[in-house]
Amino acid sequence: MLERLDYVWRVLATGFCFATFGLGGLALRLLYFPLLSLFVRHKPRRTRLARLAVHHSFRFFIELMRVSGVLRYRVEGVEKLSRSGLLILANHPTLIDVVFLISLVPNADCVVKASLANNPFTRGPVEATGYLCNDSGPELVKACIASVKAGNNLIIFPEGTRTPVSGPMKLQRGAANIAVRGPCDITPVTIECKPLSLTKGLPWWRVPPSKMNFTIVVRDDIHVAPMVEEAQGEALAARHLTERLHTYFSTETQRHAGA
Repeated sequence: MLERLDYVWRVLATGFCFATFGLGGLALRLLYFPLLSLFVRHKPRRTRLARLAVHHSFRFFIELMRVSGVLRYRVEGVEKLSRSGLLILANHPTLIDVVFLISLVPNADCVVKASLANNPFTRGPVEATGYLCNDSGPELVKACIASVKAGNNLIIFPEGTRTPVSGPMKLQRGAANIAVRGPCDITPVTIECKPLSLTKGLPWWRVPPSKMNFTIVVRDDIHVAPMVEEAQGEALAARHLTERLHTYFSTETQRHAGA
């Protein structure tokens, strides 16, 4: 009986949290960002304040999910994210991975789906923060490199979408191209959720039998320049780096799961 009540509560709490998330995004778009544009004329400062607002909003959302009993979480190595000019690459098991990472990084930039720029709940934050949309073709790599070089902490999921529940993860070569052509060292982050939920193709109301437990580990940097020199060419270096990242994320997540 208690287990059933806990399950029903977590369904209701999850719905409440996501409704709050949507209304918060709408409030930022309709209230905060217009006021920011009105009173802060310096665009770089306005963008930074917009990103800071999203950072604190996402922190609130994660804490709301924790306090309401939807999830628990543990973060290791968060102090490594206090630096600037990072290229942060992470695996992508759940819907809220980017929310977690932006909640940990005050000046985060990220690559988002172009569809988010047309969503009424997310269009405001995407426009105000200057997040990069993934529909800009070859110019996207240049924009990503420029963002990192400007001191932003750029968050990218090399898979491009959430990891499929069945079958191995598949990494796109875009993240490796950014790292190689920068060149930019990589700050890898592994994300684990047990029991797994909010996965690709799974609706939010299909909550797991018990609350989700997230473990987020910020790992040591991967130095890219030596790999470029060894490969003697950017194209080959990007291919080798993509293969290495695939092995790295597959191994680290499996090792942590078995620990």
